[in-house]
Amino acid sequence: MKHADIAIVGGGVAGATAALYLGRLGLNVTLFEKGESLVSGPPFCHLHAGGNLYREISDAQCITLLQQSIDLLRFYPYAVDYRPTVIAVPTTDKENPADLYPRLQTLRGAYEALIKADPANEVLGSPDTYYRSYSRSEFDRLRTMAPVETPQTPDEWMIPVAREIDPEQIKFPMIMVQEYGLNLFRLGAGATLSIQQMENCTLNLDTTVVAAEATDNGKGYRITSERHGNQSVQTFDYLINAAGFRTGEIDDMLGFKRDRLVEFKAAYVTKWQEGTMWPEVIFHGERGTPEGMAQFTPYPCGLVQLHGMTNEITLFDDGLVGSTSQSAQPQLLPRFLEMIEQKWEWSCVEKRSRRAIEHMARFIPAFHTAQVASKPLYGAQQIPGEDPTLRAADVSFEGKRYARCEVVKASSVLSMTDAIVSGLIALDYVDKTAQGKRQFDSTSVPDESGLQAQALEIAKKRHYPACLSRRAVTEELL
Repeated sequence: MKHADIAIVGGGVAGATAALYLGRLGLNVTLFEKGESLVSGPPFCHLHAGGNLYREISDAQCITLLQQSIDLLRFYPYAVDYRPTVIAVPTTDKENPADLYPRLQTLRGAYEALIKADPANEVLGSPDTYYRSYSRSEFDRLRTMAPVETPQTPDEWMIPVAREIDPEQIKFPMIMVQEYGLNLFRLGAGATLSIQQMENCTLNLDTTVVAAEATDNGKGYRITSERHGNQSVQTFDYLINAAGFRTGEIDDMLGFKRDRLVEFKAAYVTKWQEGTMWPEVIFHGERGTPEGMAQFTPYPCGLVQLHGMTNEITLFDDGLVGSTSQSAQPQLLPRFLEMIEQKWEWSCVEKRSRRAIEHMARFIPAFHTAQVASKPLYGAQQIPGEDPTLRAADVSFEGKRYARCEVVKASSVLSMTDAIVSGLIALDYVDKTAQGKRQFDSTSVPDESGLQAQALEIAKKRHYPACLSRRAVTEELL
């Protein structure tokens, strides 16, 4: 095959995964990341194995998220928290929980088909247990039971939910689905260690791309990067733009037009009951209203990450902006850019965290005693096109040598890289037998002790509680 040097701008989950994937195919990869560590973009905490958090998206998007999530779990098994998710519909909501059944049955059928195509895809348990519903009588029965230290059955996972949630605030049935957690600190740590071990991959942290232009022969790109005031110019055969919410800046350097949205979001870190193992819990609601979805994501040490999809909590007034005819880069207000650069005012942290706590305490009354544990997890998310509800997207291209990563959910990064590999095959940089060759094997999994130490270091550098870097639940507990 022809020799190829690949540049990747941006070391979020998209750029890091592309580097790992292409590096394992033997390509020479150089990854530029302006931060001190990988995967420091907008927070993620949930493996969307079916997209059941989002009622507003299509069944087709949900099936796509299911398939992509299974691939991501197999690629990053060490970053997954194997705990189920409980879906609840509040009494104030216009929808009925039973309305979810047709979609769940469709997803279960899609899961069965994926397992039939490849038995190794059975990573969410048996299709028969993909989801389980709980009536009011079953809920009341579990309400009388003591929590189990290491829950393994659906009923055992459901006990703390039944004991603490106010049944008068939700409609029945409640639904438990096998959508697991995803730990961004462990994923970033594992990607870093794996990339550093590959001789054909160069990881440039704390390095900013300040200029990009096509080469004179039109068969590559010239990249100017800067680190600690020193500039370097390199030429590459292929450019992958994985710059996250700043993707439009690289497009502008190269004169490419692209419609996109950028949205600033935050999730809040609180501390509550230590010692009780919870599933994740989602209370459905209409986005952007006072009744917006509430998301309860548990971590070790009693830490709970909260989303409240209202403009007073996770969303922000003027936090959603679009590109223009003059620039492919949507312009966030200066105050959001300051927050992204880790300049949150503590008064804002406390105010929005307390709002998140009270938003959750509507359904879990005892949660009003939760305390603010740290600054939020936050960042800006890019969304291609003009639909802010889009959740399944991956990549677009300009010509044969430029790929633009456009993942909205972390689960899309492997389909993204599959598409990039197809382009590299067409250029004779990769053998056609490499299509879909993701190396889902144990040799690609970093040593656990080194991985956990790296994850802890990332959390500390970013000034987050150490327990956020710990895995909550391993596969063995299921």
